[in-house]
Amino acid sequence: MDAISKIRKQAQKKLKNIVLPEYDDKRTIEAARIIHQEGIAVPLILTPDLIDKDVLERYIEEYYKLYQSKDIDLNIVKKLFSDNLYYAAMMTREGKTDGLVAGAAHTTADMARACIRCIGLDERFTIASSCFIMDLPNSQYGDNGTFIFADCGVIPDPNARQLSCIALTAAELAGKVLNITPRVAFLSYSTKGSARTKSAEKISEALALLRAQAPDILADGELQADSAIVPDVAKIKCPDSPISGEANVLIFPNLEAGNICYKLVQRLSGCRALGPLFLGLNKPASDLSRGCFVEDIVDCVAVTAIRAQ
Repeated sequence: MDAISKIRKQAQKKLKNIVLPEYDDKRTIEAARIIHQEGIAVPLILTPDLIDKDVLERYIEEYYKLYQSKDIDLNIVKKLFSDNLYYAAMMTREGKTDGLVAGAAHTTADMARACIRCIGLDERFTIASSCFIMDLPNSQYGDNGTFIFADCGVIPDPNARQLSCIALTAAELAGKVLNITPRVAFLSYSTKGSARTKSAEKISEALALLRAQAPDILADGELQADSAIVPDVAKIKCPDSPISGEANVLIFPNLEAGNICYKLVQRLSGCRALGPLFLGLNKPASDLSRGCFVEDIVDCVAVTAIRAQ
């Protein structure tokens, strides 16, 4: 059974309520039908008639109180909440729904802003980032062709602490959603000091922080991509690496590298790419590409449901 099929089966074991605020997107409507039919989750398409005016006013007031110290104008808040996305994010915040999936009609920036501000950040990390589940057909690499790529959507140039948080949250997702043992590689254009740069120093610091925070996680860096995922190359370039060229969680040094790589792998290999899946929030939420297919929405809902179980 491939990784995507396993995800759907896992979601079916304990149904969760997932809100879909993009009520006028045909792909979302069809996805909700499939999700309900297959028993993957309990989808809630947030149509305008489901917006409670009293609750909306309360959400606006709560949001305004949260951010009024930042000199935010009440009229701006009201304008934000004219979009169902913010109402859905506040529902998720207070537990009226177990998770949120949107992005078919919103940019990643819109999604990240709403989720970070409304759902809030996990105090263990204090940053939000994102990852993709990459499922490559007929691949011997990763975990039978399955990888986590992070961060590919949120933090442009993470510092060492942020990189370590990205790695930890991505590793946790790999264990919970995919039920695999995470093997984390911090990627670079050098392997173990083969090029001495500030970037390599940052990655070494990030690795040390991760090992201090989560010593049980298998991790290494800095590693070139082939050193990270090809055992024969790892034997030559980094023979003492604890992941031995079998990484399944790839941490990119910056957003440019991560975003470019996931899109290339997706298009050139026929890989399924699920996400961006937000990391570091108080409640699970998943973004979608605006070019997503119905099956992408279904599977992102399944992942979000598992994270809420």
